[in-house]
Amino acid sequence: MSDREFEAAEGRAISHDHPDDLHFLIHHAELPETAFSRVVDGALARLGRSISWAWIALMAVIVINVVMKNLFGEGRVEFEEIQWHIYAALFMLGLSVTLATDDHVRVDLFYGGFTLRTKAWIDLVGIVCLLLPFVAMLMWYGVPFVADSFATAERSSSPAGLPYRWIIKSALVAGIGLLGVAACARLTRIVALLFLGRVPVAKKTEA
Repeated sequence: MSDREFEAAEGRAISHDHPDDLHFLIHHAELPETAFSRVVDGALARLGRSISWAWIALMAVIVINVVMKNLFGEGRVEFEEIQWHIYAALFMLGLSVTLATDDHVRVDLFYGGFTLRTKAWIDLVGIVCLLLPFVAMLMWYGVPFVADSFATAERSSSPAGLPYRWIIKSALVAGIGLLGVAACARLTRIVALLFLGRVPVAKKTEA
């Protein structure tokens, strides 16, 4: 679909006279890629596939802890803490993956029915005015938060708990940092569509 065809299709979508074009713009089109987004999104996709295996490790720890507690009466604090350590790390690292793949949850009744260009404008405002300032604030406070934990050799408050608390706290900074990179990558795709005349492409999942 050329630039002119895309503009015409979006204009026709307002009057709903051409449902085929409207259906493409709403359900089958996605933002054009850029050189930067290809590198970042590809790396984050590989990260997502890699960390997905950690869910198996999490389930194994949970099962072992439940068996030890209920069959042998020997629940271990270390196993309880490693559970939420793994879960927290997966959650934080997964934020950037879901943004890169546009699979995050949207609590919005209207967004799904907008054309791609309208969605791009909404995402542009959201990323520039909300997401990136939020990421910057968390990084500003998060780095000293982790540095202090490392400098003081912070460990669990429980005597039998895990040491090296700075490792799990680092997951916060790593996750937010990757989220910022993913947001910048998506921003380049939005700019390519809205300001550089790049045309939308068909979703790869529907190829």
